[in-house]
Amino acid sequence: MTQSHLHRRSNRTFLIHFASLMVLSNCCSFASSQTTPVAAKNKVSPATMPRIGTVDPRFQSYNVEMVEVIGGRFWKPYGSKTVATNTNSATPGGIDPSLFEQRPPIDLANARLRKLATALGPVYIRVSGTWANTVFYQDSDAPAPAAPPEGFGGVLTRAEWKGVLDFSKAVNAEIVTSFATGGGTRDANGLWTPAEASKFVNATHAMGGKIAAAEFMNEPTFVSAAGVPKGYDGASYGRDYAVFQPFFRKAAPEAILLGPGSVGEGIDLAGGAMKLLPSTELLAAMGPNAVDAFSYHFYGGVSSRCGGAMGSAGTTTPGAALGDEWLDRTNVVEAFYAKLRDQYAPGKPMWVTETGQTACGGDVWASTFLDSFRYLNQLGALAQKAVQVVAHNTLAASDYALLDSHTFSPRPNYWSALLWHRLMGTTVLDPALPTAASVHTYAHCLHGVPGGVALLVINANDKSPYTLTLPQPSDRYSLSSRDVASGEVELNGKVLDLGPGDSLPRLNGIRTPAGEAVVAPASITFFGFRGANNIACK
Repeated sequence: MTQSHLHRRSNRTFLIHFASLMVLSNCCSFASSQTTPVAAKNKVSPATMPRIGTVDPRFQSYNVEMVEVIGGRFWKPYGSKTVATNTNSATPGGIDPSLFEQRPPIDLANARLRKLATALGPVYIRVSGTWANTVFYQDSDAPAPAAPPEGFGGVLTRAEWKGVLDFSKAVNAEIVTSFATGGGTRDANGLWTPAEASKFVNATHAMGGKIAAAEFMNEPTFVSAAGVPKGYDGASYGRDYAVFQPFFRKAAPEAILLGPGSVGEGIDLAGGAMKLLPSTELLAAMGPNAVDAFSYHFYGGVSSRCGGAMGSAGTTTPGAALGDEWLDRTNVVEAFYAKLRDQYAPGKPMWVTETGQTACGGDVWASTFLDSFRYLNQLGALAQKAVQVVAHNTLAASDYALLDSHTFSPRPNYWSALLWHRLMGTTVLDPALPTAASVHTYAHCLHGVPGGVALLVINANDKSPYTLTLPQPSDRYSLSSRDVASGEVELNGKVLDLGPGDSLPRLNGIRTPAGEAVVAPASITFFGFRGANNIACK
């Protein structure tokens, strides 16, 4: 039996189990408070929830990979029958080329894409990724050559970069990026030079754009995909960084310098199969006051498409998607990097500049409602830890994208992102609720409502409902699915979809009285308390 047959059988069993639960449980139910004493039912106190921090107004952001902009090989979606070619792209070292699919440059002028992206603004749009490490910027109006210059893996044309700048302005996004560090950027001694980066930054400014924040290199811990010379180590990185930092400070003085942008640490992503250059060596070599904000990337595992090349120990299954161990991995890795931040960049804010369901394009269920539990739990958990920005990978490429790669149709995580954007403000509160098995609660000031409070309740328990006692009326927004391993998601029992002319649905809450409110198994609910009168939210 093939792996895909096994996967479908696993998903089918998982689906039947959840479908039966959804029949037994109404996603939007609430009952009278007379049935059980208030003290026993998780009493919510929106008026007195204390402030624990704030996040950037562009906290919830996303990536558009450099390979999407220039065209080339990116992770092949499951079920695709296309065959990759070697056109205009670089492949991460040691990974089977058949796992990739050749794709044309993304159409950033597409009306649907712009409309859906605008609804999430303001955001940061990070244009980087593995392919950015070896991209050549062609500062002319000529089309890209058949092959990139020696030492580069792809070509970014002026028209393509202008398309990114135009898109960012249209959707209220500020640009985050990184710079080419491959062989074509180095002198005879192998030292990085700013010639290519200078050309790129100057062209950005000349076209009326700006770089809001940047890392030197995409994922320097993953040296096999960085295009750097053989034997590259921490000392090599330190020598390069000593050239890069003063260049960047002068070339883009208002930009935020991020770093190191590490990946793969804190948990064993690939069963030891991925050779890493430790962040400790990078940070020690970068010197004091090296960055304005400490950045890292987070993936809780590797997708099944990379399980063979990168170690099956890093893969996961749909059955684990709602488990506490899987959902808590974001906290484990944040703690790992927070400790390094405290040692090497004390007091600096933290950014997660790339994250998704799993590395290597996501699993087949990354595009289903199952992954919304991870997505929203990650946002809530990192906001509580004062992580300022979380950039999801990707907006519209491969299986972990917010939007379908070909049609730009919204996936469940897009609807989750839209609700977060509309309800969760920048002030983070302590929900002050007791812990419960597989239930995760987060609170922020209600977006746009002085004194208002938004409470997010993620019931990842697939067997038991979760009951709260609400002291005042609220607007309720419950996300559920009759088939949690599908791309269909309902808001308060109604399937979410685009309307005529790609219009977004109204996303209205259901007015819910004070008293007991039940959050069904395997569902997610936001409560908006407009009348909370919380002093921290005024």
